[in-house]
Amino acid sequence: MKRFFVILNQIAAISAGHPFRGKIPEVNPGSLAVVQMRDTSPEGGVDWSACLRTEPTSKKEPDWLQTGDILVAARGSSNYAVLVDTSNAPLPTVAAPHFYVVRLQSEALSPEFLAWQLNQPPCQRYFELHAEGSAAKSIRRQVLEETPIGIPSLTRQAAIMNMAYNLREERQLMQQLQHNGEQMMHAIAASLLE
Repeated sequence: MKRFFVILNQIAAISAGHPFRGKIPEVNPGSLAVVQMRDTSPEGGVDWSACLRTEPTSKKEPDWLQTGDILVAARGSSNYAVLVDTSNAPLPTVAAPHFYVVRLQSEALSPEFLAWQLNQPPCQRYFELHAEGSAAKSIRRQVLEETPIGIPSLTRQAAIMNMAYNLREERQLMQQLQHNGEQMMHAIAASLLE
């Protein structure tokens, strides 16, 4: 099987999140939303209802997030990736400065597959190896730009993503079954004292 690898900046534009000076001011109702690390998870994507609302702090037009963008956490113990789908965003949205925004510029990869690949052990080990700082780890933009990325065929990417979705559904079902079992055991324990 032929393997094809590139480094990330050969197929994507990478930029820092929107610059805010100091704490991001909360303004209600606000004309824009800000995605912060607490609003995201690799499995759940962006929780749009939790995003802070604010006003622009500069005259420069923000680089609005678009469906298909990928947010990569620049700081913290895990440099996870989150796929953006703005179809449920309540307002035009920007990423907080703690994120890098990866925007694919190649049709050789699907955004879903790239986000999945960035969250897998090979890329995570690469980020760990190149992280800087002792208490608060972070990765530099150049490190992200030089991340090695495998590019299988689009058909294989779709098959891998199908497997990933099935695994996620199985995991959620197992968690629900475990929760139901625990609830049943609690009910049995409570009934013993009635």
